[in-house]
Amino acid sequence: MEGKSMKVKRNQRLIYLTNYFVEHPNQLISLSYFADLFDIAKSSLSEDIQFIKEIFQQYNLGVVETIAGVSGGVIYSPQVSKAERQALINEMTELMTDIHRILPGNYIQLNDILQNPSTLIQAAKIIAEYYRHQEIDAIMTIETQGVGLAAAVARYLNIQYVVVRRDSNETSGPTISVNYISGSHQTVRKMELAKNSLQAHSRVLIIDDFMRNGGTVNGLISLLKEFDCQCIGTCVFAENVLKQNTDLPPYESLFKVEIVYNKEEKAFELKVETGTVLA
Repeated sequence: MEGKSMKVKRNQRLIYLTNYFVEHPNQLISLSYFADLFDIAKSSLSEDIQFIKEIFQQYNLGVVETIAGVSGGVIYSPQVSKAERQALINEMTELMTDIHRILPGNYIQLNDILQNPSTLIQAAKIIAEYYRHQEIDAIMTIETQGVGLAAAVARYLNIQYVVVRRDSNETSGPTISVNYISGSHQTVRKMELAKNSLQAHSRVLIIDDFMRNGGTVNGLISLLKEFDCQCIGTCVFAENVLKQNTDLPPYESLFKVEIVYNKEEKAFELKVETGTVLA
């Protein structure tokens, strides 16, 4: 159908429109595009969009917003229903309280959680919905575990994402680097980003998988300053409740994880609560 003007039945239009919206989240789409594609009046098209809008609203499938004016159109924003949120909370609570995730040195192993595509997509939609009214130019993350989540959030917000590296990459070209104190190891490390990755004065949202002490986040914020960019927020999938670093900027999380001692069982266990994004 792409690029062709053809007469189609209304149910066919509805299927096409619905799929197009879902595949193009947070993109302003001109009504003229669909009017030309289907060779129909904009009034008929508006009725189709209103029908989809009502169904999406009824079943919490997303928000379909129409914008009037010459430069207007329609925008679809993903949404996660209360039932889906609760299902994610229940599933993550069960997964993350597994005592085998407690590693020597009181580290918490969560790397496999976001390797589940379904979990990653749900988390990304929730984060995108949380920030959809903010003006954001780009997503920033650091290799490697947070890359998938950052890419998915960027897709649902329809913005670019950049990946900060800890090691030099010959294919990146000129880079800007900063030193930071790793919260996990309390050692000085380096992070870098290609000079052409971000435009000056960009408003950037930092996304990562897990925050232990916040050293990496502080490093990313320092790096943004070198690019003359503004950090408008930080969001992580899960945070360690007992952070030693108290010098942290405001941040959001989906889950809070804490190692606690069970006196009755005489053993350490994991306690999981919802973070600010899911509260």
